[in-house]
Amino acid sequence: MADMTDGAYSKIVRGVVNEKIANSGLVIFREMISAEAIVRENEKTEEMAVIDDVERPVIQQIFGADPKVMTEAAKIIERKFKPDGIDINMGCPVYKMTSNFNGAALMKDPKLAAEIVSAVKNAVSIPVSVKIRAGWSDPTECIEFAKIIENAGADLISVHGRTQKQVYTGKTNREVVARVKETVSIPVLYNGDIFSWQDYFEALKETKCDGALIARGALGNPWIFSQIEQMSTNIKPDKIILPDRVVIVLKHLDLHLKQYGENKVSTFRKHLSWYFKGITNFKKYKQQIMTTNNRDELEKILKEIAS
Repeated sequence: MADMTDGAYSKIVRGVVNEKIANSGLVIFREMISAEAIVRENEKTEEMAVIDDVERPVIQQIFGADPKVMTEAAKIIERKFKPDGIDINMGCPVYKMTSNFNGAALMKDPKLAAEIVSAVKNAVSIPVSVKIRAGWSDPTECIEFAKIIENAGADLISVHGRTQKQVYTGKTNREVVARVKETVSIPVLYNGDIFSWQDYFEALKETKCDGALIARGALGNPWIFSQIEQMSTNIKPDKIILPDRVVIVLKHLDLHLKQYGENKVSTFRKHLSWYFKGITNFKKYKQQIMTTNNRDELEKILKEIAS
């Protein structure tokens, strides 16, 4: 997720999982970065692509609409940052992306999409996956599109069960994702509306997919992955109580400030609204916690919340 699943958050997720489960099956997909910015050696974008070994396995997600640029960016990323795979975003529905023919807009041009996948696949030695939507406006477009992407060389496809027109409204279409799974021979990951470990298993049961991507459902909820892993190994999933939640928030704050600087408490606040969403008695702390720019003050408030 753009501006959310950065290095600091990836370390938190991996740490939570590794604390509970050995030999985890979790693979982290990093926030998408611009292929064009990578080719132009944009400093901020290159910083976004840096991977710490503790996060692995990590897939770097890229976006763009020019096969040559996408190819060059993929080669640079593989050489400089050594991710465990490249994911091509053809699923982002937001106007900022689609207006430049990035993200889900590529589903309107299957020929160009296939050219991009083929070019990137031939340029790198690591696996190449593609994230798509159910379609641009027709929720069955993904079925034929997935075949094209598979034939172009993709190693894996992730399908979000909404169209671009839906953005994030309405319910995700699990039936059409199941049809994609039946149609292609490569692994398929389901994506959409997984907010608990129960949702995860229900989605896999309904779609028969090989796994699932969890995006919004992981915001402020990094333990969802360890809960899924626990359930998968017949261990009763942990119930996260408020003090446990605050411990993770403090660790995340520390990693965030190490990555961006001690003066960047303000950029961490976007995570706080997710961590404490729906928490009883949080309302009285909300204004303080969402306005402070001081690390010591924020830590003091967080410890008070946990007490």
